[in-house]
Amino acid sequence: MRQALNHSYRFLRRAKSVRTLCIRLPKVVLFLFLLLGVGSLAAQNTDQQIAAQKRLIADLEKQIAREEQEISKLKKGRASAEETVRRLARQIDSRNQLLDVTERDARKLEVEVARTDSVARGLSASLDAHKRRYAEMVREAYRNYKHNNYLTYLFSSSDFNQVARRITNLREVAAMRERQMEQIVTLSEQVSVERTRLTGQQRALDSVKRSLTTQRTRLQKDSQAARANIKQLSKKEKAALQQKIAREQRLDVAIDELRKLTRGNKEGNTFTAKTSNLRLPVVGGGVKRYKGNMAEIAGPKGAQVISIYEGKVVEVKRNRITNKYDVYIAHGEYISSYANLNSVTVGKDDKVARNQQIGTIGSGVDVMTMQPEYKMVFGIYGPSPKVQMRASDCFKK
Repeated sequence: MRQALNHSYRFLRRAKSVRTLCIRLPKVVLFLFLLLGVGSLAAQNTDQQIAAQKRLIADLEKQIAREEQEISKLKKGRASAEETVRRLARQIDSRNQLLDVTERDARKLEVEVARTDSVARGLSASLDAHKRRYAEMVREAYRNYKHNNYLTYLFSSSDFNQVARRITNLREVAAMRERQMEQIVTLSEQVSVERTRLTGQQRALDSVKRSLTTQRTRLQKDSQAARANIKQLSKKEKAALQQKIAREQRLDVAIDELRKLTRGNKEGNTFTAKTSNLRLPVVGGGVKRYKGNMAEIAGPKGAQVISIYEGKVVEVKRNRITNKYDVYIAHGEYISSYANLNSVTVGKDDKVARNQQIGTIGSGVDVMTMQPEYKMVFGIYGPSPKVQMRASDCFKK
């Protein structure tokens, strides 16, 4: 009898610890599922970004295919040599854009693969811990059954109320084992889902990396073909080619029409024809050449483009030839223009501060070397055509 009571005492102590565990376990599981929910939301946002990147990649690939067809037709026909080179330069730029977008896609996928792997490993660790606890519960239940501890525990009660409480305790232990089993099943399913997601993401990443290798190879071939065509051009043809490309880079919105929008504008109205010593509109950039009121400014890949002065955005346009953005900002009744931006961070009628970012530098091709580069074209315009402006007067010497 004493031995049975000792077993009952040990069982009671275990039952109390099990009840404590029963209270804590739901909190642990709730935390895990909250963590998983936050991770799922992050994954959804990243998936949307990756989908947008893939749509952009598809558009660029279609554009490159069209350009290849045009170049093929030019070669078969009697088109001028400079026209062929100009088309090749545009194709190289498109190919370079595709390379940039694909690299961003790969970086996003790498981040998502790392996140998913972390979630999967965390869930696996939690699953292992739940399995260990459940195994201990099963062993404990078997020991209690073998030694008749459940009956001893009940019959050692001092009254019927205590019997009822102990029956409730036993039911709680049984329910806890059942919940533990359900949690194991749920976690197993979640681990399987995350592992499947991880496998799919790794395959997508491998595919993107293979695409990057292919695009780099094609870019090199395009550059070699273009350089071969350049060598065949005469000095006159080269000059004509540069003039055509310069015309493409010029802004296709009539400045006279924009001047109408600046009348009475008070934003940045302290700007005058004598305003100088300003920062270049490309962070970390340098001037390649000045031409009257225009300046061609090169910079590093992804460089920020900033407004030279406070003012108001009067127009944001997508250039139909280069497929890049052009931004026009009014400083009082003066206008500054920023052409060949890869992306923009402002919209029409936005107020901008001096040196505020308005976008990022766009890609291009040096037509004489056929090497990809990053540049933008800056312009400055007075309140009327009579006010002649020089871009070189605006910036720090």
